[in-house]
Amino acid sequence: MELFLLVARLLLAAIFIIAGFSKLADLKGSRKTLTDFGLPTVFANPLGILLPLAELTIAGLLLPVASAWWGGLSALVLLLLFIVGIGINLTLGRTPDCHCFGQVHSKPVGWPTILRNAVFALMAGLIVWPGQAIPTLSLLKMITGLSAIQAAGLALLAIVTFEGWLLFNLIRQNGRLLLRLESLETRLNAAGIASASLPTPIQPGLAIGALAPPFQLPNLSAKKVTLDNLRAKGKPVFLVFSDPDCDPCDAMLPDLTRWQREQANKLTIALVSRGNAEANRAKAVAHGLKTVLLQNDREVAEQYQCPGTPGAVIVSSDGRIGSHLAMGAEAIRELMAQASGAPMSLPVIAGGNGHHRQALMPMQVGPKPGEVAPSFKLPNLTGKMVELADYKGRSTLVLFWNPTCGFCNQMLPELNAWESNRPKGAPELVLISMGTAESNQAINLQSTVLLDQRFGTGRAFGANGTPSAVLINAEGRIASEVAVGGPAVLALAGVGQNEKALSMA
Repeated sequence: MELFLLVARLLLAAIFIIAGFSKLADLKGSRKTLTDFGLPTVFANPLGILLPLAELTIAGLLLPVASAWWGGLSALVLLLLFIVGIGINLTLGRTPDCHCFGQVHSKPVGWPTILRNAVFALMAGLIVWPGQAIPTLSLLKMITGLSAIQAAGLALLAIVTFEGWLLFNLIRQNGRLLLRLESLETRLNAAGIASASLPTPIQPGLAIGALAPPFQLPNLSAKKVTLDNLRAKGKPVFLVFSDPDCDPCDAMLPDLTRWQREQANKLTIALVSRGNAEANRAKAVAHGLKTVLLQNDREVAEQYQCPGTPGAVIVSSDGRIGSHLAMGAEAIRELMAQASGAPMSLPVIAGGNGHHRQALMPMQVGPKPGEVAPSFKLPNLTGKMVELADYKGRSTLVLFWNPTCGFCNQMLPELNAWESNRPKGAPELVLISMGTAESNQAINLQSTVLLDQRFGTGRAFGANGTPSAVLINAEGRIASEVAVGGPAVLALAGVGQNEKALSMA
């Protein structure tokens, strides 16, 4: 019995030491957890540091024989308080993160959390139950009574146990870091900053055209909402995956509120978040957000292969994936611009056969092939005004560009090679670009570059973003549909050999 009580004391002491130091290493998270559990901020702030100090004190009391009973009693009281607090939150339908071991291990509470604390409370109760008068085995006496071989074996067992626990948590942490790195690499590649030393990351998200995974989630009023409910109005659904603890997500909330108001006739915008209802409700009320759905953890985000937050994807009105997965606030804003018809960079998505395809999105309405091309008069990089009439008598490829567009930068090497070895009969190339003269000079293209900061010319031609291009024949008439994406633009450049296409009237 004495040996069992000693093991219980050591195990509880180890648990409270890990919990106490982990919480001290993340005081902000500890205080937030207390508010998530329903404590007012005025109590949560001091308790955020008092709780880990209490846990370390209990661990200290459990080790010496003289104070072991008081340590067991303190542990029992604290664990019972944990069980009551968790039980109340679960009864109310709330599942805040337990933050039991700080950043080492934190996940939403559930009935398994209560069971785990109940086991620990039972161990503490067994220490308290015999009373203070029952002799307790001393750790120091037990160690000094061991032979050298026994002591070495015990030390080895302790080291292996600790290293196994440490390795397990390191693997879990590395898994989370790898997901973040993959997301970061994807965003860098999308911005055209991919490093040759890094492997090309797999594009996250489901393939465009795939069936969107169905789901049923509670909203902030605990009413169940399904994907079919969101699609019921016959509009595409703009799903945004978020987290109440994600700072970039918080920074996007004003945008989401504005989009829900301005795009109500075009899109159904839904925020799919994790965490408890109270934390999400506070943010929703503060910003006037509607349609906030709650995951238990990340189960719906994982179905949509969204590796982090914030992320967004469009589900078309027929229940299929209608866009690439946008990761990060800027990419989401660009996806919304794409969906609403504002100018943006259009993503080129690698296909399984090595070719590329473009995300299908609504396009601006422009002149049709055979119609007279809209005239323009724009400054070049030296400030000289250039107009479309200057190119009359020769075929011209008008390429809409943005030097900060990652998809434009992806096709830049192929465009340079095309300029260096221009096919016979290829059209003149004119770039109509956003950005400053300096940023456009840095791309080092030989062709004429004209500046149009407001993308007005692109809209006039029916271009919806960059890179995109249209072919104009020698008579000044539209000779092609708008080509979208690097491969389509370069393919259109070769159309200049087709005199039949260029002679369209």
